[in-house]
Amino acid sequence: MQKGNIRVQTENIFPIIKKFLYSEHDIFLRELVSNAVDATQKLKTLSSLGEAKGELGELRIDVKLDTDAKTITISDKGVGMTAAEVDKYLNQVAFSGAEEFLQKYKGQNEANIIGHFGLGFYSSFMVSDKVEVITKSYQQDQPAVKWECDGSPAFTLEEIEKAERGTDIVLHINEESREFLDAARLRQILEKFCRFLPVPIFFEDKQINNTSPAWTKKPSELTTEDYQNFYKELYPFNETPLFWIHLNVDYPFNLTGILYFPKIKQSYEIQKDKIQLYSNQVFVTEEVKDIVPEFLMLLQGVIDSPDIPLNVSRSYLQGDPNVKKINNYITKKVADKLEEIFNKERKEFEEKWESIGLFVKYGMMTDDKFFEKANKFNLFEDVDGGKFYTLEEYRLATETLQKNKEGKLVVLYTTNPVQQDAYIQQAKAKGYIVVKMETLVDAAFINQVEHKWENVSFTRVDADIADNLIDKQEAGESVLSADEANTLKSLFDVKVQDINMTVEVKGLSPEAPPVVATRPEFMRRMKDMAAVSGPMANFYANMPDEVALTVNGNHPVFQNILNESDSIKKQKLVHNLADLALLSQGLLKGNNLTEFINRSVELIGGEKKSKIIVEG
Repeated sequence: MQKGNIRVQTENIFPIIKKFLYSEHDIFLRELVSNAVDATQKLKTLSSLGEAKGELGELRIDVKLDTDAKTITISDKGVGMTAAEVDKYLNQVAFSGAEEFLQKYKGQNEANIIGHFGLGFYSSFMVSDKVEVITKSYQQDQPAVKWECDGSPAFTLEEIEKAERGTDIVLHINEESREFLDAARLRQILEKFCRFLPVPIFFEDKQINNTSPAWTKKPSELTTEDYQNFYKELYPFNETPLFWIHLNVDYPFNLTGILYFPKIKQSYEIQKDKIQLYSNQVFVTEEVKDIVPEFLMLLQGVIDSPDIPLNVSRSYLQGDPNVKKINNYITKKVADKLEEIFNKERKEFEEKWESIGLFVKYGMMTDDKFFEKANKFNLFEDVDGGKFYTLEEYRLATETLQKNKEGKLVVLYTTNPVQQDAYIQQAKAKGYIVVKMETLVDAAFINQVEHKWENVSFTRVDADIADNLIDKQEAGESVLSADEANTLKSLFDVKVQDINMTVEVKGLSPEAPPVVATRPEFMRRMKDMAAVSGPMANFYANMPDEVALTVNGNHPVFQNILNESDSIKKQKLVHNLADLALLSQGLLKGNNLTEFINRSVELIGGEKKSKIIVEG
């Protein structure tokens, strides 16, 4: 029997490994199963080269739990190790057997070898009082050996009898790690980290992994059903995705994967971190923010790349030029795919715009390269639905009516077609095209693209009376005298809590509403953005609403009001008209709304004492 000390620079290496090598202790199972996969893949490579003699047999990995003995055993039927290899690889911390194998057999199926770090095996000491390695090499003249270590630098190595080629790693689980002696917990870890490893993995006599997931195949080998079934495998409770992008590149970096565009509801219960990062089919993390552009974090699916540099725990990305290249590649692939669908299947693209639009707008706000490409397929939807315009198509459709005196295209939009219906109808009556901008990102999107698009401005349809939406118009002739107009203006000087109101009497069409409440575009836009949050949120959110009341002096109702002899009733009629205008903007709330309802009942003919209580 050989005895000795593991060759490390300090005897404190094992306490460091136990506490600090990995951020989560369940990683030990991933590392040991990955090593077993490596051993199996090495054997396949050697066999293909004629260096491993005899039948390979069933190549599989078994994870066994013995709760009585308090052990977990990971067994493979791979290359195994000789006594010299055990001494070389296990007794020299951070000497990677996989790294040396790759150097020797460079170009021979090297992508299948997972380990590059040399420390994965030692993660076993995070959860174990003692670790045994029982191994028999594929080399037929080599005896089996048993290596044993209790977590100190001391080890033993002796020859033993072992019938089959391969390696068994036996972990004697310590008291602090008893959670891993639970079968359900082990299965959960295996399904998280090992569900797509390329060698069959069995636990409790059941295979827990898919050895040939969709992203490892060529796109030409897959049908629509295959892609959808793989999505269900990843996200069993999700709706069918809109479409997907198959990534497959081997230069200047190696990257495969499938990214899915999920359906996103208007409720915007958006979940990020749904893209899974793998390295040679070993799960690494769902935190891919450095690899995937921020705007595509809403995508779902899998990215697999052995070229993404990881630290020793394979859990955090390190700075590297490849990461930026991969990020740019994914952005380009997504933009190209969207443009392809838009050009070839525009009707389908439009039907899915409700969900696709969020990705496109978010991308245009955060990525300049994507912005340039997305200009070709970003869409505006007409308020009536069913008609879509690119920016250039909208410009052509509105050329004669919606260009202001400065030569700018004025995009008229609504954020709430139901609430703003009266304003929409007035705009449409003048021949204007109103588009919907009603998602949570639209306020920020409008602000950004106004600075990027030349000669384009956005105006919400209720930002002014219809006559002024494109250019400020001089007031038409009013049937009211100057004294009557001043009287009317003073009557409309009503006070409403949390609202600053200005009043202007204009001579509009008799068919136009008697009073129109509008909110200046800039202030209203700032308050909308503040509602979503941002650094100026509190400043703008707490400011009173700015409202302009435009009184139509040509509306016949005002002749009746001015002729009303009861001054109190006259004031109430005017107050009601002002409240109706505020109600159209959703600005009449609480006590103001209650007073309006009670006043209306009274004016209709109810008793003065009649009151209506409004709840909610």
